[in-house]
Amino acid sequence: MHDLRLLTLNCWNGRAEPAAIHRLLEERSVDVACFQELAPAQAEAAAAALPYGKLNPRDDFRGMGIALRFPGEVLPISLPRRNAWATDLRPSEWPQLEAQVQVLDVHLQAPHVYPWRSIPLRRRQLDGLEDWLDARPVPHLILAGDLNSTPAWPAYQRLVRRLEDASGSLSEKPPRTWGPGARAPRCLRIDHVLGRGLETLSWEVVRVAGSDHSAVLVDLRLADEEPGTRSLR
Repeated sequence: MHDLRLLTLNCWNGRAEPAAIHRLLEERSVDVACFQELAPAQAEAAAAALPYGKLNPRDDFRGMGIALRFPGEVLPISLPRRNAWATDLRPSEWPQLEAQVQVLDVHLQAPHVYPWRSIPLRRRQLDGLEDWLDARPVPHLILAGDLNSTPAWPAYQRLVRRLEDASGSLSEKPPRTWGPGARAPRCLRIDHVLGRGLETLSWEVVRVAGSDHSAVLVDLRLADEEPGTRSLR
């Protein structure tokens, strides 16, 4: 049985249908939802299903938030242009957890927007994330979100030097998550769940009406230290 069911979704600056978000969170019994490009209507729908956490909707592609089933303080991680968000899930408030788990919600700058500016900005964002990770070597951590990076790109490669891709234990290659429109075929896998100290039990990519990104839905549990266990460490 899983300890956490986590979802990450880029809401395409409010185009994802609020009813579809609410239905997905409710029907799939999501515990933690990380949102990028979150707008007010999507935040309202998420909060109706997951009442805790913190949502900061905006209409300029910078809206972010983490919605939680149980209480958890959500704080910003200061990064250039767009902050990441962090929360600690504590066993005292999360009955299914035996140890604390930190969750980071991340949205890296897209590399195709003003390329002469966005590439240095992405590097500075990654510098900030690496500083956070290095300063807080917590045993159980999840980093989820739209990294605007396929596994072949430098940003992803930098992060997996410190964290492990949660899809690494899958027997099949994970599906792609982004396409050039809500109904378009998915062309690139740029939405990721990385981490350490957790075991991946299942991984699913789910289309959400209105968004150009599919949601990533994963079941995780605290890593078993017995030999042969596949874990995010």
